Amino acid sequence: MTPSRREFGLLFTLFPFAVAAGGKAHADSASASANPAEHAIAMHGRPALPPGFDHLPYADPKAPKGGRIVFGVQGTFDSLNPLVVLGVAPDAVPKYVQQSLLYRSADEPFTAYGLLASRVELDPDRTRLAFEIDARATFSDGRPVTGEDVLFTVEMLKTKGKPFHRSSLAGITRASSSSPRRVEFELGDGGNRELPLVIGSLPIFARHATDAETFGETSFRPALGSGPYAVNEVRPGESLILKRRRDFWAEGLPLMRGLFNADEIRYDFYRDSNALFEAFKAGLCDVRLESDPTRWMTGYDIPAVHQGRIVRETLHFDTPKGMTGLVFNTRRPVFADIRVREALGLLFDFEWVNRNLFHGVYRRAGSFFSDSELSALGVPADAREKALLAPFPGAVREDVLSGAWHPSETDGSGRDREQARKALDLLNAAGFTLRDGTLRDGGGEPFTFEITVTNRPQERLALNYAQSLGRLGIAAQVRLIDDVQYWRRLSAFDFDMVQWTWPASASPGNEQIGRWGSANAGRKGALNYAGVASPAVDAVLQALLKAREREDFVAAVRTLDRLLISGFYVVPLYYLPDTWFAHARDVVLAGRQPAYFLSNETLARLPAAPDAAN
Repeated sequence: MTPSRREFGLLFTLFPFAVAAGGKAHADSASASANPAEHAIAMHGRPALPPGFDHLPYADPKAPKGGRIVFGVQGTFDSLNPLVVLGVAPDAVPKYVQQSLLYRSADEPFTAYGLLASRVELDPDRTRLAFEIDARATFSDGRPVTGEDVLFTVEMLKTKGKPFHRSSLAGITRASSSSPRRVEFELGDGGNRELPLVIGSLPIFARHATDAETFGETSFRPALGSGPYAVNEVRPGESLILKRRRDFWAEGLPLMRGLFNADEIRYDFYRDSNALFEAFKAGLCDVRLESDPTRWMTGYDIPAVHQGRIVRETLHFDTPKGMTGLVFNTRRPVFADIRVREALGLLFDFEWVNRNLFHGVYRRAGSFFSDSELSALGVPADAREKALLAPFPGAVREDVLSGAWHPSETDGSGRDREQARKALDLLNAAGFTLRDGTLRDGGGEPFTFEITVTNRPQERLALNYAQSLGRLGIAAQVRLIDDVQYWRRLSAFDFDMVQWTWPASASPGNEQIGRWGSANAGRKGALNYAGVASPAVDAVLQALLKAREREDFVAAVRTLDRLLISGFYVVPLYYLPDTWFAHARDVVLAGRQPAYFLSNETLARLPAAPDAAN
């Protein structure tokens, strides 16, 4: 239901590379900017943990070590490098095999603590950044991690990485390494205040073991890393096995205490969602984030749950809930008119769908940052927001600006005539007329498009929506394709409409440029699937990245929300207020639940109980 791995990796990429979170500050932001920390960087405010902390507060230093943890993933893979445009790759190598200079805490909005870097230097204006690399840090072949490896990684991702890395790292105006353990960056005018965290979260490649010329190609050869695991076995398209390194340099580092507890990590791939669920029920997979309400409400009525072999948990995190929607590819002429997009949004009957298909568990999406102070829904624009919008009159609708707009509500009958009339009025204004049961444009051509889906739940929803559209004479064809073809078509923007989910963090940042920036509207492999090309959006994205004070930051995010709502780039669907987590009884989150996102690095397998017969 949530095909978001192009941005966050596969199912359990829960330390997203360069995904901002920022949120409640631990001290006054002005004070923080005047006194930068040397052991960590916080996006806003100060790090919660002092220098010399013993362990992350949600990790259990006494967590049991050993055993194997198996992740089940729907889909396949043809590469081990998820950082380039080509191929479909799991997150395993950059997550478990490689390391970054900084490591993000799941218990804070966006604070990253030194990992490969033992010391961080950042001036108040965020124009100069330096890292001192831990003298103990080594790659798995025993060679030290150096500043040259960092420079090599930055330059390689800047030129051959995904569009996100290329655009973000372009903000580096100068990079150098004055000694083997030191690397320095100049960051222009400091306007992108998240850039230091972006650099700090890059997985570092070994210069001596990486071919930069072939980096952009698909490959089953894993990168040489400095992390706790090494790739042990690769079965292309089927499985991937990683085993713990006994010579891991950071084993005793306080930051790593209670993390990476299993001796073996295995990824098993299943092309069909039903086959994946059956494998989980049979104990072939250990953990599952459930996104299907029908399955959560009815599919777990099984012996494994009743007998306690599978445990279900409902978790709540203090992050905004993102947007799941049907994305209009505005590059297509049929969706170029904003009135057409608004009309099609009116024809989605959330009330009927939620009650009849999803057991009423969803909430209606309308904002890209629901359930948070960042959402513009029901909130009038303040003076800061209006100032941001002043150069772009008319970019935000008056009802969105005043906080009066909300997603359409139906009578839940599945045949709401009032919504249909409103939609038809908009379509008529856009030049379409309903004749002989078919909606036609000014040239007499019927209104038709394709909804591309990649699994049965998406197909079920799309067919219901197509039926609603059919009542106004719109012919929407639903096409189910396999996972590999789906990702290739998305990378090439070769679709009319798809279902997509944009996860949200407590403080959106550089990833928003990848989603909505004009430069990514025509860049193949980028994440701007809607084709948004708006000077107003571009300007607000820059304001978001430059914001120093919390109030300015919130105003920028709300303004972005208003612009996206006003553009009707998606048909808003729904969101879950909580996270559904199912796992084998003996695989647990050691420690406590973090505040902001699930950290699967704390997973541990409990020792087997002694045989009762003994």
